[in-house]
Amino acid sequence: MRYINKPAEDEYPAYSHIYMDLLEDDGKVLEHLWQNFLAIKEYVYALPEEKLAYRYAKDKWTIKEILVHLIDDERIFAYRALRYARNDDTPLHGFDQDSYTRFSRANQRSLDSIFEEYEWVRKSTLALFQYLPEESFTRGGEGIDYDGSIINRRTVRGLAYHIAGHELRHFNIIKERYIN
Repeated sequence: MRYINKPAEDEYPAYSHIYMDLLEDDGKVLEHLWQNFLAIKEYVYALPEEKLAYRYAKDKWTIKEILVHLIDDERIFAYRALRYARNDDTPLHGFDQDSYTRFSRANQRSLDSIFEEYEWVRKSTLALFQYLPEESFTRGGEGIDYDGSIINRRTVRGLAYHIAGHELRHFNIIKERYIN
């Protein structure tokens, strides 16, 4: 798979360091995306069914909700990467992840259906980043907050690493807070 250099700190918002810090600076973000998908799938399928609907605290997501959140987030950030890669620097609005999760009906879905969708989205994301022109990785754009103000700037490669690091962060949370 293609190598993509890790973004510099000015290629993503400051809060994203919690994702970026989880990733090696080895250029293998696409390999990491595929291997991490396989690892999460294996890990979650090994859990007892009742763990998939467990909440470690009031208003926290279930594991199924986390998985669908990862799918939603990946779709949105891959779309942003496509826009920026094609030199469309129109500022893009964020999304309300809690609303997305609330309306996802993730807990009514089978684990098979969730992972089928997850795999399709992941393969699409990998294909996008695999075949982008090299010069597109440093193109970027801005995000818009709910009040209309510009809140951050990201590059295409910053978005690739965001997807991978965001997934790892949630995987770590599952292992730390849901399995005790």
